[in-house]
Amino acid sequence: MQSVMYSFVAGISTVLGVLIMLVFGKPSKGVLAGLLGFAGGIMIAISLFELIPEALELGSTVIVAIGFLLGVGCLFVIDRTAPHAHVFEPDALELENPEHAPHVRNPLLRTGYLVLFGIALHNLPEGLAIGAGLESSPQLGLTLAIAIALHNIPEGIAIAGPLRAGGVGRFKVVLLTMAAGLMTPIGAIIGHLVFFLSDVFVGGALAFAAGCMMYIALDELVPNANKLHTHWANLGVNAAIVIGFLL
Repeated sequence: MQSVMYSFVAGISTVLGVLIMLVFGKPSKGVLAGLLGFAGGIMIAISLFELIPEALELGSTVIVAIGFLLGVGCLFVIDRTAPHAHVFEPDALELENPEHAPHVRNPLLRTGYLVLFGIALHNLPEGLAIGAGLESSPQLGLTLAIAIALHNIPEGIAIAGPLRAGGVGRFKVVLLTMAAGLMTPIGAIIGHLVFFLSDVFVGGALAFAAGCMMYIALDELVPNANKLHTHWANLGVNAAIVIGFLL
């Protein structure tokens, strides 16, 4: 199944971020800012130039608007209810929802597990997005998978940093990250089971994917990139948007 293969590669790219962290150590702020900005720009470009126009061809304006808002709302609810911390900056270990954190003696270890859990939940709608893109066209599905893979590399770094600092072994960190990445193909399988119902449903699903991508880009990737290095972040975002438009 093509959607499972694409989503598996996209999800498992989180492990690549872990391996980069384990082998080379912390990347420079400029490199990380550029990568985050580029991933965010690609997601914005795909949403505006690919997903929404495709969705409008298959469904009405109302369906597209509802699907888009549902996608945004889905990620918002996950962010508000899941103990997810944005730890793209290696020194930033503040939890976004500290009231959800269990009382443990090792705060770095706690942070690592919370980030792992939050990212695993985020990976589910990302798999749905890949599945929706493939229902429209193989090229769109592949483009979405590449964008999500780029997004997942720094997330792997975000997982590896606090877990290793908290004393978790290298092999266990890789296995935990791989488990979180497997939520992406699970989401694609769910999407594959329901997206064949009608063209209108696929249009709504594409709009849902656009909402998810825009939320991830504007809430996580671009803000965190700018915190690291404004100029490299903006360069990455704008370069990605131009590339996304040309593609």
